[in-house]
Amino acid sequence: MKRVKLIVSYDGTNYCGWQIQQNGITVEEILNKTISDLVGEEIAVIGASRTDSGVHALGNVAVFDTASRIPAEKMCFALNQRLPEDIRIQSSCEVPPDWHPRYCDTRKTYEYRILNRKISLPTERLYSHFFYYPLNVDNMQKAADYLVGEHDFKSFCSARTQVENTIRTIYYINIKKDGDYIYIRINGNGFLYNMVRIIVGTLLKVGTGLYPPEHMKEILDAKDRRMAGPKAEARGLTLVEIEYM
Repeated sequence: MKRVKLIVSYDGTNYCGWQIQQNGITVEEILNKTISDLVGEEIAVIGASRTDSGVHALGNVAVFDTASRIPAEKMCFALNQRLPEDIRIQSSCEVPPDWHPRYCDTRKTYEYRILNRKISLPTERLYSHFFYYPLNVDNMQKAADYLVGEHDFKSFCSARTQVENTIRTIYYINIKKDGDYIYIRINGNGFLYNMVRIIVGTLLKVGTGLYPPEHMKEILDAKDRRMAGPKAEARGLTLVEIEYM
């Protein structure tokens, strides 16, 4: 028996998120079935990050245990021949039997892409959030800087969360404009349910001038979800990378 680690990328458009659920097909469900068919065993993968419906990933991580004689490093090629085109295994390798993708110290990087122009682009509708009004990127960055460090992010957590500890560390938030696109890249040791999307929704309020940059600190200190901005659309969000320390 061996434990195989997968680096998983996917277009989340057609999936109800990562985790198996009743109301639709998920990335986890597809992986379980595809791997089970390949190795001839009942497989249940363990994922590192349970991305929401419509959220994309370049580098999510999953593991599974198998008695298959297929070399771990060859699993990615065998699986990619069977997976749908919107899911691809970027690499595979063997890890120790007790290695768990969620119980290790990590740094996760998310990127949110905004298309900021007067007219939307049909080819970008699934991979960016269209925003009509002009945005002040400098003010957005000033506001984002208040979130860097270890804080209680209860104001930026969906009310549906069951997590008791809402303290997380953000290492950096970089906001850059490139033509009509604005990229918000966030790196931290973990994220609460909908945390990145709520941060982005709040930054959009700052960018339009509805909130001054310093209001971000007041929202953070309030520890009250009602103080923050709305949750931004899922389609603009991509899990870029999970680094294991």
